[in-house]
Amino acid sequence: MNEINTLLLCLHGLIDNSTLRQLQIVGQAMLTMTGRVTILGISRWTEKGGSYRTIQRFFHKNIPWELLNWAVAKIHLAKCTVILIAGDATTVTKSGKETYGLGRFFSSIYSRAVPGIAFQCLSLIDVSQRTSWPIFMEQMHPKPKGAKTNQKTGKANKRGKGRPRGSKNKNRKEVTLNAEMTQVQSMLRKLIELIGDTVKPVYFVYDGAFGNNAAAQMTRQVGLHLISKLRNDSALYYPWDGKYSGKGKPKIYGDRIDFDNISDAYLKNEKTEDNVLTKIYQISVRHKKFSDLLNVVILLKKNLKTGKNARIILYSTDLNLEWDNVIDYYRLRFQIEFNFRDAKQHWGLEDFMVTSQQPVSNSAHISMWMINLSQALLAPTSEESILDLKVHYHGLRYAREVFKILPKNVQPINIEQVLQQVSALGRIHEEKMAA
Repeated sequence: MNEINTLLLCLHGLIDNSTLRQLQIVGQAMLTMTGRVTILGISRWTEKGGSYRTIQRFFHKNIPWELLNWAVAKIHLAKCTVILIAGDATTVTKSGKETYGLGRFFSSIYSRAVPGIAFQCLSLIDVSQRTSWPIFMEQMHPKPKGAKTNQKTGKANKRGKGRPRGSKNKNRKEVTLNAEMTQVQSMLRKLIELIGDTVKPVYFVYDGAFGNNAAAQMTRQVGLHLISKLRNDSALYYPWDGKYSGKGKPKIYGDRIDFDNISDAYLKNEKTEDNVLTKIYQISVRHKKFSDLLNVVILLKKNLKTGKNARIILYSTDLNLEWDNVIDYYRLRFQIEFNFRDAKQHWGLEDFMVTSQQPVSNSAHISMWMINLSQALLAPTSEESILDLKVHYHGLRYAREVFKILPKNVQPINIEQVLQQVSALGRIHEEKMAA
């Protein structure tokens, strides 16, 4: 466990000594334990100073998790040349009615809205090592009951042809952000302030949910460029390159892009793998819902056996970003999905049973902090996965327990006592002694 103690030295001064000692105990227990990661489960695997009440008090504390995450991550990110900020939301299914923030949120696993709680997360991605370090995490709030939806009731009055009298041009750079974008923008500003001059990220990567003008303007307002995905049926236009007629406002939209007949002048790459032909085009285009030019990378795929076609449209607000970097950076966004997978599978994001606000927040945050801790522990060791790391610390715990009961003087070892005590580690109920 000396590696953990050495790593946690960077946290001195960020939290008080009592909380730091409790965090060390909880971290060691989570690396060692098997089964569901709950407060009760953690307390069963802690050593001296880790009673159930101590662990319970720890989860009720107000802890600056973003400072702890950054303290661990910056050791590995300080020397990196290209850093991305990636964002995404994750849904944790919950039953009952008492969990703080409970509502219905969309889950990509179930492809529908499910009862549970949701969290918005921002991470820093090291492009060279292709590793995501989660830093900020905030709980998302459900829509209040009775809130208006976009569904229209009854017949809508159709507007006549032409522009309504008295209407004015709208500045597309002046956008109204929804609740999710407002939260993400606030988190981005906090993250940029936190990292300071240690690293200088330029790009913010998000999935297709941010494939709109409001998201692009929100990202530009915090000084970053957005990389995201558009709908595959988006209406894109070449910029107008004709002569000004001398009357009215100059045109800015050229011909609409025909995805089946794109000029080879925009072709950047073409390859065939497993009977799938992939053509990659890069074009600076206009979209009537966006205020500025977009750097668009179009991937056209065709199955040579079946004749089926597929289309992916990625875009960036940085017009100078090369097509291969647009694709690579967007692919790297998926590293945050691996963070969510590990948090749910190994660190208790799906397991916690607390219901009040502070314990819910701490339970989610510590699962992300354990991802950073485990990645920091994997870096200098020969372990290749979190499973290997947990098996390593699990075996160390068993070995220490065996050494504790070895006789101090030179006498034969009581094998039965060793087997009885070691096999009782992690038991739910105390073993009844024979009369």
